[in-house]
Amino acid sequence: MFIDEAAIRVAGGRGGNGCLAFRREKYVPRGGPSGGDGGCGGNVYLESTEHHNTLLKFRYQREFTAGRGRHGEGSNRHGKAGEDLIIPVPVGTVVYDAVSGEKVWDFTAPNQRFLAARGGRGGRGNARFATSTHQAPRKAEPGEAGEERALKLELKLLADVGLIGFPNVGKSTLISRLSAAHPRIADYPFTTLEPHLGVVALDMDRTFVMADIPGLIAGAHEGKGLGIRFLRHVERTRLLLHLIDVAESARGDPAEDYRVIMNELECFSPEVARKPMLMLASRVDAAGRGERLEALRRFCRERRLTLYEVSGVTGEGLETLRRAAWAALEAIARPPSNPGAVTLSAPATDAGPAPPP
Repeated sequence: MFIDEAAIRVAGGRGGNGCLAFRREKYVPRGGPSGGDGGCGGNVYLESTEHHNTLLKFRYQREFTAGRGRHGEGSNRHGKAGEDLIIPVPVGTVVYDAVSGEKVWDFTAPNQRFLAARGGRGGRGNARFATSTHQAPRKAEPGEAGEERALKLELKLLADVGLIGFPNVGKSTLISRLSAAHPRIADYPFTTLEPHLGVVALDMDRTFVMADIPGLIAGAHEGKGLGIRFLRHVERTRLLLHLIDVAESARGDPAEDYRVIMNELECFSPEVARKPMLMLASRVDAAGRGERLEALRRFCRERRLTLYEVSGVTGEGLETLRRAAWAALEAIARPPSNPGAVTLSAPATDAGPAPPP
């Protein structure tokens, strides 16, 4: 099951209490105060990993608390600090503060770490309060509560290329032919109900990741069909492949299909709509007399768009498309990724390097 949203609550461990004690040892006159400090509570961290690809586990567990610090003891023995809690999340997870809605962290690479909730400070024992004029203090501090935060997690898949278009235009067939992905393929709308990733290889040294998302329809930004919920998964892509069905059985004007999809992208995010894009005439094996294909060719010539004619069934044009996509990716600068870092609430761009664990 693919889950790409979750709401969790995290809490740092409570600090241990300081100890109120006095030395009572033979041959040690006027032993004085000897209460140790309580240990600090553990911190809660989120850490990105490549071993998870959904947020499914947060459906069953939504509250996370780090270990509390141990209390101080006599003979100036300090309490042990609470154990930190490290919560693994998939690479591509974006963390928002559930109260303010502020984005506080973006995991764009594995092994990045984010301090989600700080543990409470341990209380001071009475030995800390001894002075030259107050040599027998009967005061010790309780441990402080750890920080609590409500967080919203949102997963955005990390892919180089995203496939967009109407339902049943051949996106799933295309990704299954170009990569080892095995999405469901059928002849009814909305066969794809969740995003799929596939690795496309030109050779051993040249590969890229392709994402297939559920199809869009007119009014998707208003919630029609599957809506635009899954479009977040193409936000991180560097290149879009826009598939338009030119099969004889398809209805309508291919140019209008293009405008409808572009309007849905624009309503979702103008930045996504402006991403570099390759136009694909899909299912050319079923083009019949080719009226839709010729109409799409004229439209692309008018817009000065290069059109790639492909068929996921026969394999026509797939090698040309694979190389064209790679060439386009090579011409597009890679976005900078966050360094592995530990921070509390600052944006990822402001964070410094992580201290050693």
